[in-house]
Amino acid sequence: MNILYVTNHLNTGGITSYILTLARGLKQKGHNVYVASSKIGLLADCIAEGIVFIPIPINTKSELNPKILLSKLKLSHVIKQNNIHIVHSNSRTTQVLGYSLSKSLGVVHVTTCHGFFKNRLSRRIFPCWGSKVIAISESVMTHLVDDFKVRPQDIIVIHNGIDLDKFKISAFAAGGGEAGCKTERKKEFGLGEGPVVGIIARLSDVKGHRYLIEAMKEVLENVPAAQLVIVGEGRTEKKLIRLTRKLGIEGNVFFIPAVSETVRILPVMDVFVMPSLKEGLGLALMEAMAAGLAVIGSEVGGIKSLIRDDYNGLLVRPADVNQLSRAILRLLNDSGEREGLGVNARKFITENFSQETMISRTEEVYLNA
Repeated sequence: MNILYVTNHLNTGGITSYILTLARGLKQKGHNVYVASSKIGLLADCIAEGIVFIPIPINTKSELNPKILLSKLKLSHVIKQNNIHIVHSNSRTTQVLGYSLSKSLGVVHVTTCHGFFKNRLSRRIFPCWGSKVIAISESVMTHLVDDFKVRPQDIIVIHNGIDLDKFKISAFAAGGGEAGCKTERKKEFGLGEGPVVGIIARLSDVKGHRYLIEAMKEVLENVPAAQLVIVGEGRTEKKLIRLTRKLGIEGNVFFIPAVSETVRILPVMDVFVMPSLKEGLGLALMEAMAAGLAVIGSEVGGIKSLIRDDYNGLLVRPADVNQLSRAILRLLNDSGEREGLGVNARKFITENFSQETMISRTEEVYLNA
């Protein structure tokens, strides 16, 4: 098959990781793979593998932006010239683009829903879903059926997959296997010797950073050497920095720009926290679990399908600062429980979320679409 992925950008993030995983995996299976986006971003590393990049001006969040039409004109030529069979969109604006290409050229359109959409009138009047819709979790499927009336028979739940081999070293370190290496990695990121609580997520209100920072105020009253590492970029960064200063904990909170490979930063962490208010699944959480870290997550969305409370992590109520701080302290003060949860977390991801399964099941969707 000839497959075209369409995305707004290829910067660090869950959607980019998803596309690169599928692109590489399906290329290795013998398919021809094309990726269209506004910038080449992280795809640059895949070009040697035979994946073709197509630049289009799709850097917009507006469904009415002329950039969608310009992108359609360019991709129409690409689709005809390369006999593209599948167009796979990954956001609202690329969904509109993919739907338009499908209607005008007869190409099959597949959509992945990576999270939760606002129930806007335009989405209901002009749904633009693909002939098949991939939901990354059961909660996302429920959202599509209940809020947008997508037919259940058109939805396939395929969980994001993890490259488990990539996180073997991190898992070894999380279990205490490379203490010296962990110390050096901490120095690389400007951290001290104290225990590290971490989060990797875009800086957005929905990710719940505010509650984690407020919880750290209580944590530091009991474990003064503790450190919070916030990895990511986004529009709430300045607000979050101001909050750390207001609480007087700025010396223990470290803001680190998005990293191209989470495997670089995960080994410095002792506890990983995902305090989201909404979450489709949580790729960074899955990667932390694959790395053998003890994890804490809000009892929302796809996080509930990843964390089994007291078995492979801890669940807390969303926006509950006191419960979150108690969970963090519980794990920081009990290395045995941290290690046990981390071992079970990696085992759970290994058994349920391999990237091979994700690639094979997505290929099946294409073949049957």
